[in-house]
Parts: sequence; structure tokens; C-alpha cells
Amino acid sequence: MKKGVTIALLLLAVLNGMGQSNLTIFGTSENAAGKRIELRCYDDMLSRAEVLLDEAVVDSTGAFRLENYLKYPRLVFLQVENYSQSFYAEPGRRYEVYLPEFDWAQDETLNVFLDQTALPVEFLNLPEDELNLKIKRFDELVDSFIDSNRVHFDYKFHPDRRWFDSLELLVKRECGLGAAAVEGPDFFRRYCEYTLAEMRMAMFPASRRKLIGRYIKDQTVLYHDEGYMRLLLALYEGSVSMGTRRLPLARLTAWVASADLDRYIDSLGVEPLLRDEQVRELAALQALKESYYDPRYDRAGVRRMVTLISQRSKFAEHRRIAERLLEGFNRMEGEQEVPSFVLPDAEHGLVSLDSLRGKWVYLSFVRVGDPNSLRELETLAHYRDSVYAHYPDVEFVSISCDREFQKMYHFLNNSRRGAKCRWLWLHFDGNYRLLEHYEVVSYPTFVLIDPEGRLRYNVTPAPGTGFLMHAPWMKEAEKEADSWGEGLNNWRKNE
Repeated sequence: MKKGVTIALLLLAVLNGMGQSNLTIFGTSENAAGKRIELRCYDDMLSRAEVLLDEAVVDSTGAFRLENYLKYPRLVFLQVENYSQSFYAEPGRRYEVYLPEFDWAQDETLNVFLDQTALPVEFLNLPEDELNLKIKRFDELVDSFIDSNRVHFDYKFHPDRRWFDSLELLVKRECGLGAAAVEGPDFFRRYCEYTLAEMRMAMFPASRRKLIGRYIKDQTVLYHDEGYMRLLLALYEGSVSMGTRRLPLARLTAWVASADLDRYIDSLGVEPLLRDEQVRELAALQALKESYYDPRYDRAGVRRMVTLISQRSKFAEHRRIAERLLEGFNRMEGEQEVPSFVLPDAEHGLVSLDSLRGKWVYLSFVRVGDPNSLRELETLAHYRDSVYAHYPDVEFVSISCDREFQKMYHFLNNSRRGAKCRWLWLHFDGNYRLLEHYEVVSYPTFVLIDPEGRLRYNVTPAPGTGFLMHAPWMKEAEKEADSWGEGLNNWRKNE
């Protein structure tokens, strides 16, 4: 067969496979009709960036269907609005799920991010060998053993490692693990091994050297295995960024400040636990993520180091992780363009955020029945006239996150407080993805967008803090005035 024909056939096979799915989730629900349900997963366990695998709108009968293609078992999430539930999905499985009746509006009376409420999901007709059922039996076995013998695991009574050895033997016997090696292809075997190893490290002063020698050294790096990555990150947590005997903190911070990536990574090889090139670079990424939040490190230097890894690493997984970390840094520093939106105003007209480009937008996410929101709205109303009179390039925008549009309408038209709030009002229109992008986890939340359409702060102060008396648009106006005055003086001198 000619080479060109072979390549064409291979390309055709790839294109045909792209549309296939080997994971299907059929669902029914009691009172979720019309709601959007999403299937998500972590892109990687270090950045914890989420990826949307599939989404659907629950139809009028309460049914929905989600599909994707998986190469290996992985942790996924079913999410509706602010509520989610996780489980391990296996390639080739067909899952039947049921969402019972649920109070979707409970987030209006409590903060579901602090008082977390899981999405109720019931799995139907699962076979006995299904992965989640095996993990459930493993968890119950471990919990029962530790609870029955808790005195031997309690630091007050000098815990005995031999009891943890007994637990490992019990798990091997009851979970059918036998004496096979951990390198085997069985995901459940690895899950048990890595979970017990992480527990041993947390419950006893276990030697990291021994654990790394047993589970990490000379083994394939399993980026896709959440259990493996959770153990690896736990083993190397703080082991580099905090400094070591061979690598003092002062030396590490100097290399980061000068963005000397080669010396930084090469020098990590002096540590016996970081001799492997691939593991060393992955540990370096973890250390740089930790260093980003450590005030002893130069944050700009950390960004440059991670950027270099994203450009130069010979490991594709590391380049992808570095890119995800940079995205997270951008969100923290408010350097990324904010996600645009088109939302209805109080008269049901559609307003786009892009239409406000060129202005400072002081954006507030509120609920009109929330006391904290009302208090800040009163402060905002107090400053509104003076700000609008002196700074025409400033726009106040409030987004009502009440589920019912009528709440916002009646607040603005039939209440004294609402009559004072004379600025642009929009309704979030059930757009929970927008709230997630803006990281709205409590009310009120304020966001300042500059005239170029970028976030000015990662956390914007509320009006009650006195922010409006020293806002950035005032400083910008002062700079322009000073520049104009200086230009005028220069012109007079020339005259």
C-alpha cells in the first residue's frame, strides 16, 4: 500500500473516532426540567482547572443524556446550578441516574458554598463490580476498622504502626487485591494502594523516602490517575518551596527572582527524592505554585518561571499544567479580560457588557432581599450623584442574582430603597456559569472593570469600606490633570 493512502486511511480513522463516545449517562429527574446539567472533570490535579465534558438541558419530562469519550477511569462531576456530585466514570459504562425532588432555591436562604449541599444523584442498576461500589466498600471497610481500633490510631495513646499494617492486610484480603504489584492496570487496586499510602503518611510520621521509593521511583507518572497524583502532590508538598538543607530558601528565592529556570530545576536534582527528571520538573511546578502564594518569593519571577516551563518543557503534560497555572495566576491578579455577557435590564431589554467598553464599570452582584446587599446599595446610592457628576467615564452596574426577575422589578419600582438606586440594573437570568466565572460565592460581590475591559483587582472593595472616596478612576483623572497642567506650563515657557 502506498504511503499517501496509508496516511489518508489513518486520518479517516481518527476523524471517525472523534465523534464516538464510550461513556453515556441517561438521567431522569423530578423537578429539574428546563435546568442545564453539566458533566465536568479536572484537567489536572495540580491546577485543579475544570473542563466541561458535555452539557444538556433537562427536557419537559425530566430526562437528559450526557456523553463523552474516556480513555481511562476518571473522577467526574455532575453539576446543576450551584450543586454538584462527583463519581468515578469508567470507559464503556452506561449509567442510569435519578435526581429526586430537590429544593433548588435553598441557596437564597443559605450560602451553599460555605454550607455545602451536594447534588442528590441516585445510580440505578449498577453491577456488583462497578468501580464506585467497590470504592464504597473499601471506604466502609477502612472506616469501620479505624473506628473499632481508634485507640491504636490516636496520638494521645502512642499509635502503633502494626495496626496500620493489619489494616493493609485486611484490605488486600477483603477487597480481592491479592499480592499483585501496584504497577498493574487495575484502577481500583491503585486507588486502594495510594489511598492507604496517603493515610499512612498523614496518620504516622512515615518516611517520605520509603513511600516515594515504593510508589513513585522508577514508575510511570500517571497524570490521569487522581489517586496517584493526589499521593505524589502530598509527598512533595512543601518539600521544595520551603527550602531544604541542600537548597536554602534564600538561594531558591534568588533563582526565582531572576527567573533562572535551568539552575532552579537542575539544582533540585541534588535531592535524592528528585533525581528523576520528569518527577523533578513536576515537583518544580508544584513548588512554583506554592511559591506564588508565599510573600517571600517574587510573584513576577514565579510567573516568568512557569511561563518558561509552558514554552520549553519536553513533557507535553507539564506544558499544559503550566498553562493552566498561568490562567489561575491571571485570575488572581485581575489581568485577564473579564467574560462578557448579555443580560436583560429592568425593562427586559438586552444589555451587553461590551457596550460599556471605555468606561470604568463598578459591577455589583446582589440580591434585593439580602440585608448585606441592601446596606451596600444604600452606600452606593449615597455616592452615585457625586461620582457621576465628576467622573462621566464611570458606570455603576448591579446584577440581581434573585431567581425571579420580578423581585428586581418590584424592588426598583415599588420600594423606597430601589427608587434611590438610579443606575443600570440587570438580571442574571439563570446564568450560573457567569457567576462562576466572576467567582461570586457570596452577596454582595463587587468587581471593578477598567476601560480596557480588564479586572482591576482580584477582590474589589465594597462601597462601605470607603472605596469610592479613593477609587482608581480618581487617580487616573488626577494624572490627566497633572499632565495637562505640565503641558500648559511648558507652552507658556516656550511663548
